[in-house]
Order: sequence, then structure tokens, then C-alpha cells
Amino acid sequence: MPRALAVETSGRNGSIASVDAGAVREELEFPHGLRHAAEILPLIDRLCRNRGWSPADVQHLYVSAGPGSFTGLRIAVTLAKTMAFATGVKLVAVPSVRVLAHNAPPDARHVVIVLDAKRDQIFTARFERAADADDDPDAAWVEREPARLDALSAVLARAPRPVHLLGEGIPYHLQFIPPTDPAVIVTPEPLWRARASVVAAIGGTMAATGQFADPDRLTPIYIRPPEAEEKFDKARAAAVVAAPT
Repeated sequence: MPRALAVETSGRNGSIASVDAGAVREELEFPHGLRHAAEILPLIDRLCRNRGWSPADVQHLYVSAGPGSFTGLRIAVTLAKTMAFATGVKLVAVPSVRVLAHNAPPDARHVVIVLDAKRDQIFTARFERAADADDDPDAAWVEREPARLDALSAVLARAPRPVHLLGEGIPYHLQFIPPTDPAVIVTPEPLWRARASVVAAIGGTMAATGQFADPDRLTPIYIRPPEAEEKFDKARAAAVVAAPT
């Protein structure tokens, strides 16, 4: 079984985990924000030292690839590409919405991911628990609607009931959750955060079927360009229109 690291930086709080012999051995958390860049390498060093590994001993790196925090995703993907070029570690890009779906309560059958995208929009995906989940609590979730930009009201209009909502965008979109529909269930806040241990579990399954990412082509799953990039494009377009001919 490969020695692996799993990195989760898509939300407000990040985490990183070490995996050996198919099991998570240790999971460490660190605050979200620009400190990700300063703290992630010392945490990796700490996890490797605790396992007696050198950087070259890490065979797989599972990275939560988005959608989510633009800054967090950019840091994690840059780290993954750098390690791949430096050590040859194999990369697996794990969709962050799949990581969140695994936080759903045991009785949940349908799940909608809610991540704030501003402007009354969300980054979302819809999942349904696999048919054999009653026999296997760890059965995979089936993706019924892929990660995309949408409005929560539109997603709920399509979603089967009962449906559970998961994600850190929930507080920003409460006005779109129908208060009179008891079949729309807001999950407890501790379930809204993605965890590196789940990235490790999903990444390991993907690696076992050869779903590795090309370091040269690996990019975050942004869904929509970062706000700064959108503003730059609008300013450039305006300048072109205003330029004398």
C-alpha cells in the first residue's frame, strides 16, 4: 500500500493527513487564510517525521481540488505540482464537493452542497446515496448533478425530498431555504467542513483505479474565475472599448 499525504484547503479551516498501509495515521488542522502558505510545509514535515519518512518516501499526494476558497485551492495545487516535479509523487485531484458529501448524516439519502459564490449564487453539486448504502455505510455517493454555479432556490426546486444541505455557504443563503418545508434539512455546522481524512479515503479509491492527475495540467476546480481576475478582464475590456480608433 502506498505512503500518502492528503491535503484539504478548500474551506475556512485546512487540514492535512498522513496515510500508510491504507489507513489514516495522523490528521493535523491549521487555520484558513494566507497562513496556509506559511504553515502547510511545516505540517507536512511534521507528519513525515512522525512516520519516519523523507519527502521521497511519499508515493501519493491526494489534494482537494475545488470548488472552494480560491486562495486555499491555489496554494494546495501549487504545492502538489511542486512536489510532483521535485520528488515524482503521483497526484490525485479529489473534487471537494465529494469530500463534503461524505459528511452527510447516516439517514441522509439526498445531499446538496452549498458553498458561497457571492451575488446570491452558490458553488454546488447534488448527490444521492448509493443503493447498497444500507448494507455498506461507507458506500460511495452517486453524483446526480456535477459541481457548478447555481442559485440555491433553483437547486432545491429540482432536488428530491428529503434533502440535506451541507457546506459553509449555508449561513449566507438562509433566505433561500424554505422555512415551511421540513424536508429541507440543514445539517449541523460541524459537518460543513471538509477534512483531509476524507480526502485521503476518496483519493485512495481513485488511485486504486488509476485516476492520477497530470502535474503539468493540474489546475484548481474554480467553476468561475476568481473575482480579481474577473475585475481585471472587465477593466481590460472597458479600456479596449474606450481606446481611440
